[in-house]
Amino acid sequence: MFSKKLLTIVCLVLFALANIIFLSINAKHRRSDTLLDHVVMSAVAPFQAGAMRAISACEYIWRHYFYLVSVTEECDRLRAGLEKATMKINEHAETERTCQRLKELLGMKASLPQRLVPAQVVGLEPLGWYKSVIINRGSEDGVAKGMPVVTPDGIVGQIVTTSYDYAKVMLMVDRSSGIDGLVQRNRTRGIVEGETDETCRFKYVVRNAEIEIGDIVVSSGLDGVFPKGLQVGSVVEVSKNQPDIFQEVKIRPFVDFSRLEEVLVIVEDSKQEDPNKVQPGPEKP
Repeated sequence: MFSKKLLTIVCLVLFALANIIFLSINAKHRRSDTLLDHVVMSAVAPFQAGAMRAISACEYIWRHYFYLVSVTEECDRLRAGLEKATMKINEHAETERTCQRLKELLGMKASLPQRLVPAQVVGLEPLGWYKSVIINRGSEDGVAKGMPVVTPDGIVGQIVTTSYDYAKVMLMVDRSSGIDGLVQRNRTRGIVEGETDETCRFKYVVRNAEIEIGDIVVSSGLDGVFPKGLQVGSVVEVSKNQPDIFQEVKIRPFVDFSRLEEVLVIVEDSKQEDPNKVQPGPEKP
């Protein structure tokens, strides 16, 4: 690519040569306006005009082509820098969100007396028989069949299959799932069974029980799987139209299963010694 400086120098040299030739010829006949002057003027003037046009053309080409080429290159460089900066911003944002989720998991670990094993969701059930996910913890980490799985938002499901370093979690929205729950406000009991990806049925709630939309359902702890008081969901629909002793109640889980990334497996109850408990003395002979 030609530089602007080189093109300008060439044009100026041509223009200077033309003027030198004209001045040299004209200097010999400065005292009179002769026919030769007219001839020289007629010969040199077009050349001078052509030189000026050439200079203008060079400047035009520079402004409208070479300069635009350099501008395009600069734009490409800036665009690449912008894309790199955008990627960095996205990485930092994702790291911040991950840290926030892990912070919530740590907070839950500190609030529960049970031993919890953190795990990441690494896959979905490929066969589609069950609504389940695969986590990256298995028997090596103490995870076993039947153990409950939770998040800070509430109950996720329970372990149904394990391998050495992976496990399958059946989600609470699966139709085979069942959780013994109760309404937090008035302690009305029922069984939470999966129905769809977004709702569950709260079955066996007696017809005269006072259930309101918005009531929170928690685990009762009576099923021997989920500890008492874990959040399950909120009531979104109540119907007493059917001639039955039970009313139809639907709840929406607090956990968003479409965005599930990290979970906690409740492995076992902690066995902490009560500091106020009187220790037995030595046996008497």
